[in-house]
Amino acid sequence: MKPEQLPLLNSVSAPAIHPDGSKAVVSVTRPDFDADSYVGQLWTVPLDSTKHSRRISRGFRDTSPAFSPDGLVLAFIRTEPDGKPQLFVVEAAGGEPQRITDQQLGVSGFKWAPDSHRIAFTSRVPEQGRYGTVDGVSSGTEDARLVTANQYRMNGLGYTADQRQQLFILEVPELGGEPAVTPRGRAAHEQPKPPSMGIPAAKQLTFGDSDHESPCFSADGRELYFVAALHEGHDDDLVTSVYRIATDGGQPTAVEPSNAGRQTVTDVLASADGKWLFYLAQDMGSTGRDFVARNTVLHVMPVGGGEAVALTDVEHLDVSGPMEPSGPDSVLVLNTALGSVELLEVTAEGDITPLVHGARVVIGATVAANGEIAVSFSDAATVGDVATLERGEIRLLTDFSAALRNDSQVIEPREFEAPSGDGHPVQGWVVLPDGPGPHPVLLTIHGGPFAQYTGAFFDEAQVYAAAGYAVVMCNPRGSSGYGQAHGRAIKERMGTVDMQDVLAFLDAALAGFGALDKDRVGIMGGSYGGYLTAWTIAHDHRFKAAIVERGFLDPVSFAGSSDIGWFFGAEYTGGTAAQMASQSPMAVVADVETPTLVVHSENDLRCPIEQGQRYYSRLKAQGVETALLVFPGEDHELSRSGTPHHRKQRFDHILRWWARYLPTASNHLAA
Repeated sequence: MKPEQLPLLNSVSAPAIHPDGSKAVVSVTRPDFDADSYVGQLWTVPLDSTKHSRRISRGFRDTSPAFSPDGLVLAFIRTEPDGKPQLFVVEAAGGEPQRITDQQLGVSGFKWAPDSHRIAFTSRVPEQGRYGTVDGVSSGTEDARLVTANQYRMNGLGYTADQRQQLFILEVPELGGEPAVTPRGRAAHEQPKPPSMGIPAAKQLTFGDSDHESPCFSADGRELYFVAALHEGHDDDLVTSVYRIATDGGQPTAVEPSNAGRQTVTDVLASADGKWLFYLAQDMGSTGRDFVARNTVLHVMPVGGGEAVALTDVEHLDVSGPMEPSGPDSVLVLNTALGSVELLEVTAEGDITPLVHGARVVIGATVAANGEIAVSFSDAATVGDVATLERGEIRLLTDFSAALRNDSQVIEPREFEAPSGDGHPVQGWVVLPDGPGPHPVLLTIHGGPFAQYTGAFFDEAQVYAAAGYAVVMCNPRGSSGYGQAHGRAIKERMGTVDMQDVLAFLDAALAGFGALDKDRVGIMGGSYGGYLTAWTIAHDHRFKAAIVERGFLDPVSFAGSSDIGWFFGAEYTGGTAAQMASQSPMAVVADVETPTLVVHSENDLRCPIEQGQRYYSRLKAQGVETALLVFPGEDHELSRSGTPHHRKQRFDHILRWWARYLPTASNHLAA
């Protein structure tokens, strides 16, 4: 894969299956250089494999499809160029989509009511005078902000206290009738103008000083459950809880388990039989801030609160949503495990059935009334496709990555396991380019740190392999998917066993694959991967060059500049000056000799640009070959969701850097 082939990456959403089990609908989006944005439409996928999938919408970017429970209406979110995402509905049999929201800052998510006549949605509500609420008042001329809180910014969003996410509910208009007509001429003066040109008025249900998330209806449709931080002192911890509110308005009330500690709840779902609340949560310890490598657990409790039961093992399973109902008292969840993401069905009694496992990354799944299950997933050969389950096996229904495989070479990663210095097993992959070698090697380190590499399609590895590099990547201690103890092994010990693991894995790969050139090795990583890259090159000087991208490089300044700085460093490195210095790449930067490219984005609030700028300036001052690559307008997610032309430029600069210090037959000629 070449950088210019980014538009071939078709990403597929979680599927919306029709209640009768006949078809599923997904959104398929891709980077587009002409629009310099992400474009995509909805596709219908018949579960009858003799029929073909087809595109059914023509919007600029149509996402998040969901059928009404009665199967008559399809709702989705549409974003126009330079516009905000709004909610649309269309008859399930086809027709002209109708816009039903007009939110100043757009719609972020929605859920159907059981009666199929109402939709609850989330939307940020701007403070008057900000974010375009007053004509002629731009962001640079808004009033000053007086900040008194810890939690006031978020990467990719900016300031949050003046645009809280709230819950709304609206009646879905009848479809198929005469379209609304805007009065003109005399009629315009004689009758009131319909609100927002026929768009129904939505009712705001919540007004609290917190982001309200993960709404779901009660089984009878009279209440909404949601997740928020509305407790006293919520600015000083990471605790969130389940609340409920009547759909006709009122004050939210907490729905609390009687036996739980301080938790971060991430998702809630009422069971179809009306008896249970399923929720996903992480234990935050006695302080409410001990988030490090906490596995997420699926719990269940009575709908009115009471004793909660953990349905999944906190030490060995790390489950996630979005949850989907699969029966009267059961749900579907995802589980991060051993370099994959599985699909599990879990009942309120605690019975767990693996539905999809193996070398795949499940994106999402839904169940029809007749028991049919639609699944979207990625693996080594696809960025995303849709399948159904047949006798426990995947039956593929689409091939959205056909053009990618036809127009470029997709190289399957080779999985293997290596012992670390203390015998701890380290799982990972090697992606080998064409030819006998010896190939120069790139050791790549993932972010997180509580995240994982998988064997699924990874554009970074494919681009580097196409340029002639062997890519070595693994999941050292600190990563997710191998148990909570594995993830928490680097708490207050960053740069110890994690560095040991990646170097041991590299050594094993160099010894085990004869096509790798052990004398020509580079190292690179982003975010936590940038941290471990910077830390490693201060302690190991074998690398011909390095790339440190959006790195966590100085825990001291991070505490005052990052959106998560008020808690992250103190929990991972420890809060004392001695602890921070003992695990800080900036504290050992004087020992770096490796030529290093520093990559950062101007709007990165997670690892602010000062981290990269100060690291670059220190390298420059001590005579290390270095350069600083800065992307305007981008945030921490540049490599994953930055503008397409910036993503291509990033690849181009990275390949030029490697061509300079680790030339291959192909890029040596290009350079």
